[in-house]
Amino acid sequence: LDQPLPELLAPDADTGETLSPLVAFLTHAALESGDNQAQAGQDAVQLMTVHSSKGLEFDCVFITGLEEGLFPHENSMSDHDGLEEERRLMYVAITRARKRLYLSHSQTRMLHGQTRYHLKSRFFDELPEAALKWITPKHSGFSSGLGGGAALWGSAMKSGAGGARSDWASGVFSSKTGPSERFANPAVPPQREAPAHGLKAGTNVFHAKFGEGRVQMLEGSGDDARAQINFTRHGVKWLALSVAKLTVVS
Repeated sequence: LDQPLPELLAPDADTGETLSPLVAFLTHAALESGDNQAQAGQDAVQLMTVHSSKGLEFDCVFITGLEEGLFPHENSMSDHDGLEEERRLMYVAITRARKRLYLSHSQTRMLHGQTRYHLKSRFFDELPEAALKWITPKHSGFSSGLGGGAALWGSAMKSGAGGARSDWASGVFSSKTGPSERFANPAVPPQREAPAHGLKAGTNVFHAKFGEGRVQMLEGSGDDARAQINFTRHGVKWLALSVAKLTVVS
């Protein structure tokens, strides 16, 4: 992040719940999606849905997730009108690009807690093959599971432009470093003294709002100490121990 997100990273004043830097960034990006993320002429990466991009144009556009069941969406694939609407949205996305257009898909992705294996979108086959330049092999993937193919389409292809961006477009992560490793919280130095809060992994605790849960992980010290707790009714949450009022359950 170029700028810190203090409001999103700060623990909730009532519950002590905290967000990881990645979740805070994605939350911030969702709130700022649209055409107001940067001033006119300012160099910036803008994140938005295809619907939000209507009426806008950019020199370079990246369209990700071009897989059957995702784009076109699985709810539209069995309905002719729904599929035509998805095709119209694809046209909208493509025509947002003035100079370069990058298209990408992955062979596997985690969706709603499940690993799914997808075919590349039919929209690839509806584009003129002569206008496509495959940056990665058309039918190969990466051992990290983020591969598949990445195509670059647009007028810039005729001059061979865009090749320098091939590593970025074909997958941010190498086969040795997966997304969980790249975005994981930084390692916390080992504590030399027993923490003042007295908690440890496996301790059963009670929270006034979230109910009973079990401590899974602890990190940080002093005012920065926080715990990852799996609550029976509310799932896994990170709580700042300086704010959250936890009671040890025997």
